[in-house]
Amino acid sequence: MKGATGNARSAGTTQRGGAATFGNAQRLAQYVEELRPEVLSAFEGQNLAAIPRPELAVRIGQIVTTATETDSQSLNLLDRRNLVAELIKWLLFDSPLAPPPPSETEASMTPAAAAALNEVPESRQPRRERNEARNKPAVEVSATVERTKLKIEPTVMDRLDVSAASQLPRDELSLQLREIVTEVLAEQNLRLNQIEQFSLVELLLDDMLGLGPLEPLLADETVTDILINGPNQVYVERKGKLDATDVRFRDNDHVLNIARRIVSIIGRRVDETVPLVDARLQDGSRVNIIIPPLAIDGPTISIRKFSKKGITLDLMARQHNISEAMGTVLKIAARSRLNILISGGTGSGKTTLLNAMSQMIDERERIVTIEDAAELQLQQPHVVRLETRPANLEGTGEITMRDLVKNSLRMRPDRIILGEVRGSEAVDMLQAMNTGHDGSLGTVHANRPREALTRLENMIGMAGINLPAKAVRTQIAAAIDMIVQVSRMRDGMRRVTHITEIIGMEGDIITTQDLFTYEFEGEGLDGMLKGNFRSTGLRPHFAANAAYFGLDRRLLECM
Repeated sequence: MKGATGNARSAGTTQRGGAATFGNAQRLAQYVEELRPEVLSAFEGQNLAAIPRPELAVRIGQIVTTATETDSQSLNLLDRRNLVAELIKWLLFDSPLAPPPPSETEASMTPAAAAALNEVPESRQPRRERNEARNKPAVEVSATVERTKLKIEPTVMDRLDVSAASQLPRDELSLQLREIVTEVLAEQNLRLNQIEQFSLVELLLDDMLGLGPLEPLLADETVTDILINGPNQVYVERKGKLDATDVRFRDNDHVLNIARRIVSIIGRRVDETVPLVDARLQDGSRVNIIIPPLAIDGPTISIRKFSKKGITLDLMARQHNISEAMGTVLKIAARSRLNILISGGTGSGKTTLLNAMSQMIDERERIVTIEDAAELQLQQPHVVRLETRPANLEGTGEITMRDLVKNSLRMRPDRIILGEVRGSEAVDMLQAMNTGHDGSLGTVHANRPREALTRLENMIGMAGINLPAKAVRTQIAAAIDMIVQVSRMRDGMRRVTHITEIIGMEGDIITTQDLFTYEFEGEGLDGMLKGNFRSTGLRPHFAANAAYFGLDRRLLECM
């Protein structure tokens, strides 16, 4: 197969400047098509629903490594992770082996009842499946490989030129590492079968080139957050709920090494002098790292994964995060160049909603984004991405959000998008909105729309500007047109709970009106909350803006 596929891949390359290049999307799609038969063969006769996602990632990773090791155009780490994720997704949802979706009856059952319904008595199971269930090979293999890795890793690292190895493509390094591992296993009289040896090499490669034990979780598309609390506690979020995993690190130093690898990619550092840092992965995932002495129980890493699936307002309506009418109103608000503030708690989906609303921005507009750690996924061609910078070892060179907001005003932006407003930059943002930069977007941490206004007022105070409260509120009322409140509810679902307009001032108070609200009604048998998105029936204050863009009739129909 390797020879045939190698020819097919080389046929897809093009010559540019004397070097062979290959479009990543086309290349990955071709790999997916080629590897599907091998993946099917590897998992034939197995119950996919019973195999943990991390194990799927490791086993499919072995197939990818074997199939691509002779390819001169080696996949980089990010492309390899995307390829593994695509194959897992296809295997579980679109392949002939994909488990059937639960029936309506099963969907309404508790997990324990559903498990009892699907359980097959041992006497009726095929002999091979009975033996596999008794022996539990998946758990034992993982434990055996991990123990073996701890025993041989120092010897393997001594025999490998790490500095030279780091310059090699992953597939070539895999071949060299496999030879060394085979030698060391023989010398230490350790016996592993072929699958276990593949797993061992993959673990060593992940430690050397990737993020070690986190690689399977990063390849799992169902995981939205990865939370590492020291070496022995790793949690993931799936569908809004946290679950413990069996992923472990060797010790605190192992976690710290992974943390340093993450921050070094973007030119930052984490040590005792800088024990707190924000960073991002190569795929855009957001990372927060805090280490001792601030983190008492060991280095702590929080990863908000980058979603490969583009979220749109239409998709959010289909997922019941918003109603169709709310989606249309938000589209019209973005098209009408309103200054919009998205408010919500941590992990409520503010950035996701901001990305979805930004898709309504005209492609001819110049957009400047300002973030602590760049994670916005704007699709427009004319986007300038700015990112803050921490101070250096001498305590100088820091570039703050406020510095970037001030500088962005000199860059002729049509729209300014702030990833998160959290401090004195609120002053410059409001001034920008009040001086012709309409259509700007930003997010703020708050639990209700009125609290978002209070937070903005407090942030202006943090800038050291002594203005009367009424003057500050007048600035806010003149700058902000709409607040969209998003919330992560106890069933794990993110919902937009308020779309609130700012009308103006009445005395010393900012006046607002709700256009839509979410009304909670109860809980279903499946644990999901029931409720309705309701329109207040009020005429939107921005109807005149919508009329300027020819969207007023559609707006009023939605109300």
